[in-house]
Amino acid sequence: MIVDISIDDERWQQADLAALAEGAAQTALIHLGLAPEDFEVSLLGCDDARIEVLNGEFREQGKPTNVLSWPAVDLAADGDGAVPLPPEPDQMTFEGDDKIELGDIAIAYETCAREAIEQGKTLPDHTVHLIVHGVLHLLGYDHIRDKDATLMEDNERVILGKLGIDDPYMNDNTGI
Repeated sequence: MIVDISIDDERWQQADLAALAEGAAQTALIHLGLAPEDFEVSLLGCDDARIEVLNGEFREQGKPTNVLSWPAVDLAADGDGAVPLPPEPDQMTFEGDDKIELGDIAIAYETCAREAIEQGKTLPDHTVHLIVHGVLHLLGYDHIRDKDATLMEDNERVILGKLGIDDPYMNDNTGI
């Protein structure tokens, strides 16, 4: 298992967040040519109240959001649209650990469920999209600059397609 999961909101247990996260993370890593068994991601399944606190603390935005991520190492490329740096084991492993720790992700139940309804998606499909999105952030992908956003969204489309999930950007109202 590559996802170390912590559930703060029991609704995530009912939604089978662990299985959704494992499949999303594995598919994202394989798509990028990485061996999933070499990596670990920590995931917090929480509610809007918890993610609002995290969003305020780390992004100075006092409101809930759908997903947050904290990369263990900054792998972002310098150039707009350039592929991020690959994760290096010596930068991202901890003594006695044989897995490369990519970082942490938090996902909020209420926001995710609301967005799924608003966007006409199922909760599992939207959840998987947000986890793929978070994993890509951990691997240095971003959507601030235009070409970076295109690169990240293109990867998301392919990864989600491999999981049988429709293009989340078709209507371009993803909320991400």
